[in-house]
Amino acid sequence: MPKLKDYRSVLDIHRGEDPAMDALLLHFMTENGLEYTIDPLKNASAEQIRFMVACEDDTFYAPCSDWMLLQLLQSRMSPELQQMYLQQWHRFVRLVRDSCNDPDQRRKIMNLARYKFRMIMDSCITIPSRVMKRLITIFMSQSGIDDPHRKRKQQANAQAAKIVESTEWDRFVNACPESFHTCRRMDDLRFEMDFLEMQRLLCASTLGNFDHWSEFFQDCGKVEQELQQHEDIFHELHRQFSPKRGSGPLRILFLPYNSGGLIFDLQLIRALLRWGHRVVLALKEGFYFDAPSFWDTEHDPLLADCFKDARVISNVRISKNELLREMREHPFVIISDGTRERLNPYRMSVTLARVWKEADLIMAKGQENYRRTILTSHSFTRDIFSYFRGENGKLELHFKPKASWARKFSESDILAKAEAIIADMRRASAAGNTVMFYSGIVGSIPGQTSMAIEVMNTFIRYLRSRLDGVYIINPAEHFEEGMDADDLMYMWEKVQRSGFINVWRFQSVQDIERSFELMNRKVPPVWAGKDATYSTGCTKEMNIALDVQRRHRELQIIGPSPEKFFRRREYGVGKFCDVAIEDCNESSPL
Repeated sequence: MPKLKDYRSVLDIHRGEDPAMDALLLHFMTENGLEYTIDPLKNASAEQIRFMVACEDDTFYAPCSDWMLLQLLQSRMSPELQQMYLQQWHRFVRLVRDSCNDPDQRRKIMNLARYKFRMIMDSCITIPSRVMKRLITIFMSQSGIDDPHRKRKQQANAQAAKIVESTEWDRFVNACPESFHTCRRMDDLRFEMDFLEMQRLLCASTLGNFDHWSEFFQDCGKVEQELQQHEDIFHELHRQFSPKRGSGPLRILFLPYNSGGLIFDLQLIRALLRWGHRVVLALKEGFYFDAPSFWDTEHDPLLADCFKDARVISNVRISKNELLREMREHPFVIISDGTRERLNPYRMSVTLARVWKEADLIMAKGQENYRRTILTSHSFTRDIFSYFRGENGKLELHFKPKASWARKFSESDILAKAEAIIADMRRASAAGNTVMFYSGIVGSIPGQTSMAIEVMNTFIRYLRSRLDGVYIINPAEHFEEGMDADDLMYMWEKVQRSGFINVWRFQSVQDIERSFELMNRKVPPVWAGKDATYSTGCTKEMNIALDVQRRHRELQIIGPSPEKFFRRREYGVGKFCDVAIEDCNESSPL
């Protein structure tokens, strides 16, 4: 076992510096069931992780706190780590005893779980929350009970709903403070009143004693004092929501914590919607104790009624195009995060990853989300606001700004780039030129992206020298640092469907061979026999080309025949490299 360096931060852990350390990191990932190369159907690729986590190519990211990762990589059981394992075990034991009435079945489940737990304790490299995920899977598969907390969650929602419908709640939310009795501008006062409402809803939603009205509203009376105590954090939130930002309504990804509390969260969400913001609520794919799940509405009429105005998206692998359309048309969207565990980017659904990437702000409620977002040195690609109440009932608020270098290409940014290219095409067409679009391999060959761009640029320079009166669009010339394949495919589809393309040329084997000849190089083995049919991006573009040709019959398509393209079906999420040929499995990465 390699001796772990004295790392001060998990940001100091990099792949590729030490083979022994690389082996330990791979061991950690495989033992936790998170390694993409071992199980690409369940785990997110590095590119999908970078939708959420702001990390460089060689940076190692684990879905746990800094302290936890450094403990696990030591591969020895500290008293603190042992205590965290035992907490998970005791919680699981209570779950089985409370939910499984058959003594023989209960004994079978407990003994099987004990075998697994002892193995995990011996290796002490598994994240405790991943241990719980495995134990719950054992329980659910052996007992046939898909949600042992179903009634408990329904009762919590019902109790919370009674509070929300009460006159005491209305009085708490809408009480006008003395500071608002005078104002200079109506619009300033309007925002300040809205923001105060949000603060009150946010604080009250973290209270856990909503089954006792008197205690609940007694705690609500302390909210004004809490607002003053956390004035600095609320100031940052104030800046985020202030209309003086000038960037319009926010897209918010909301991560709830527990049932019951979800009813109060919905009050906050409705307030945000009323102010013009757009909200995506991410629920668990299945049972995780009291956390609300995507399927709770099937058994809870009250919750179903609360969600009646929301757009519910069950597709866990939605495309960027479809997602943006849904978010434009529906201000309130509900999705599944694809998991039955704590916040874990490696197991998040493609839909959740894409929503995260399109969001302006992540609102993460609960201590478990706090541990995964705030108690890690890793930065994220979006601003995160975390809030919860500690075990002592104290309100905790934390704001983590996105990485300084993380750049977001908004839909308007991408559309502006597309419109600029379309304007050039329009001018070329008006000048009597033929407009040609060239589709070729860019990233479908791992590690060859730079070479692919050079191959395309070389061949298009050759075409431009040979063809007169032809305006050629070379996608490689429009690549911008920070844009991933999702952004590029979205931008190019807008260009491709503009109706200004006269000739659509797809890269052939001969094109590639000619490029290497012009570069005075032999064709490398990895490039031999390749053409546009090897690229999933080009395959999607061939589908678009055929669709455009049906509307614009004069469009000429040059290159490999369409039939050769359709062995590829799915574009790697956020990747320039493709997923597997033909046997691509599109199931959710649960």
